[in-house]
Amino acid sequence: MEPYSYTWLLVLGLVVAFADGFGIGANDVANSFSTSVGSRSLTLRQACTIAFFTEFLGSFLLGSKTTETIRGDILNVDLFETQPEILMLCMVCALFGSATWVIFASSKGWPVSTTHSIVGGIIGVGIVAFGPEAVDWSYDGVAKIVTSWFISPIAAGLIAAVIFSATKYFVLAYQDTSFQRGLVAVPVYFGITTAINVLFLIYKGSVGLNLDKVPSHVIAPIVFGITLVVSAFSYFFYAQWLRRKILGNERALKWYHIFIIPFIGPHHLNDYENDVTLGGTSGISEKSSKYSKDTMDIVVEGKLSNDGSNTKKKSIFHKWFSLFNKFVQSGLSKEVADYKADIDRKMHDVATKYDPDTEKLYSFLQVITAAFASFSHGSNDVANAVGPLATIVLIYGTGTVDSSGKAPVPIWILALGGAAIDIGLIFYGYHVMRSLGNRITYHSPARGFSMELGTSLTILTASKLGLPVSTTHCITGATAAVGLCNGKWQALNWKLLAWCFFSWILTLPAAGGIAGLIFAFVTFAPKLNPI
Repeated sequence: MEPYSYTWLLVLGLVVAFADGFGIGANDVANSFSTSVGSRSLTLRQACTIAFFTEFLGSFLLGSKTTETIRGDILNVDLFETQPEILMLCMVCALFGSATWVIFASSKGWPVSTTHSIVGGIIGVGIVAFGPEAVDWSYDGVAKIVTSWFISPIAAGLIAAVIFSATKYFVLAYQDTSFQRGLVAVPVYFGITTAINVLFLIYKGSVGLNLDKVPSHVIAPIVFGITLVVSAFSYFFYAQWLRRKILGNERALKWYHIFIIPFIGPHHLNDYENDVTLGGTSGISEKSSKYSKDTMDIVVEGKLSNDGSNTKKKSIFHKWFSLFNKFVQSGLSKEVADYKADIDRKMHDVATKYDPDTEKLYSFLQVITAAFASFSHGSNDVANAVGPLATIVLIYGTGTVDSSGKAPVPIWILALGGAAIDIGLIFYGYHVMRSLGNRITYHSPARGFSMELGTSLTILTASKLGLPVSTTHCITGATAAVGLCNGKWQALNWKLLAWCFFSWILTLPAAGGIAGLIFAFVTFAPKLNPI
């Protein structure tokens, strides 16, 4: 094959890789933030805003290793050495099969494995192209990936159960002193979370910072020093801010007061501010209140001109901007936490409830672990979209097949994958987030924190080892394990869990079948020979 041939395959590959990334964002990012939204630690809009940055950074900085695994460790690429263009076509069809299935499943709110999907697509086209021998079924190929599918939910579940059990028996179970115990526990968890972040960032390395070049003998001091600083700050500043904000009811405190909390006095709301905060209209006459509301409605709708008169005319630019803004935010204004709450109320009532003030201590910590989980998800699952694309780009530029499958992944490909994941989350992520948020088991900040931290540890470890594990498996295993910590089987939605397991089985043949059929249609279709 001549270099820079089959440009149409490159262009089509870019399109379907972006579509697959869109599906990953719509389906898998819910695995990171569904517990935060379900426990009401975050709104859907806030979760998407945080994930917009964490998913992209995880993909861009740490996504190269698993990208190499997806690209080179599933197919025996040596079989395509004489026809590199066929391998390009294989990757395009695999991406098409994966994207089609994942986007369809997302529209139904089904939490499927995007890793299953792309692996199934690659296996499907490989079998159609050269038969079963085209696929590396050994432990160095598919077997290692399949093994990780079984290990990841068990590992994530065990870790999450240990974390929540420790929180339950050392903090939450003591109703009278749980808040004070929580103030001590939160800095410890902050330190653990920070240590894990720093450790994996150093070990995994960054394409831009070359952190993997840090000498091993200085890693421990770096991790210990950063962890100690963060834990101390959390204890002397953040924990004290929480104590005054929640227990002291100083609602006038803002987030930036955390940095100066030991040096400032009480910050209580005055009577007027307190009443307004609670939604009242104390001190305001009914007439003036109504006038203020009407005026606010006019201002919000953009109908109040500079001279105070109403104008119903809007510029064309304003109309188009309003339509664009409505379109962009269409996926951010959906109900998630209370979606079908009446149906699941009996399951939620079975779960043990703990002191709400103590639970609030874990809200911000849950946000941190959700961001951590999102970062690790970006580092691992971006491979599902850009791994095959990297193969297409490499063949297009060189005209040859890289038998090692370990050539460097271009930075712009990782950036494209991260952007596609972000867009899929914003426009379509709420479907699967509804299914996972409060529908498998009851969520609270302490529970969600345990689920997310257990998931994050499992995913980042797999990312370090080059195992493209399924975040769907990890978060589902963690959620089920934490739900079982209630000690009652009725605290879990077994029907939904059964569907999750069934969807995992269905995904691989569905994506593989679509990809294989498309590949067979293109390669074995009759060809018109001009007379």
